[in-house]
This record gives sequence, C-alpha cells and structure tokens, in this order.
Amino acid sequence: MKGKLSKITSFLEMPEEVVTDKPKITILGFEELAIENYKNILEYDEILIKVNTYIGVINISGINLKLIQMNKDDIMVTRKNKSV
Repeated sequence: MKGKLSKITSFLEMPEEVVTDKPKITILGFEELAIENYKNILEYDEILIKVNTYIGVINISGINLKLIQMNKDDIMVTRKNKSV
C-alpha cells in the first residue's frame, strides 16, 4: 500500500502529508509554530501544549505559549509578547 501511495503522490507531484495523515510541522523563527494534520489538543497552558497526531504526541514547551489559530486541519502556536 505504501508503495502505491508513494507512486501516486510522485505522479501527482503532491506532498506526502496532503495524501496521508502524517503531521507537517512548520517553525517560523523563534516565535511561531504551525502543525497540520493533527487530531486534538491533549493539554494546553502557557508553558506546555500537547498535540495528538495520527503518529504520536507532539510536546511544545516554552514560555507564554498561546494558540492563535485553530481549525480542523491545523493549529498555530506563538509566544505572547510581554509588554515592558
């Protein structure tokens, strides 16, 4: 099955995460992180966010974490800026 799926994605020139349930993680500098293809949020607070995916749990740790965008396909996490 994996071989057929790989051939189809190659032929259609589609990224593998579009056809499968594998998560795609994009890190934008030190401030933002996006995860596509997730199942649900297991834990959420300002220092730890646990995201359940189809292949396992992703732990995001930091200071002043905040979910700024969330829909059925992806989430965006950022650090809240502290005003001085």
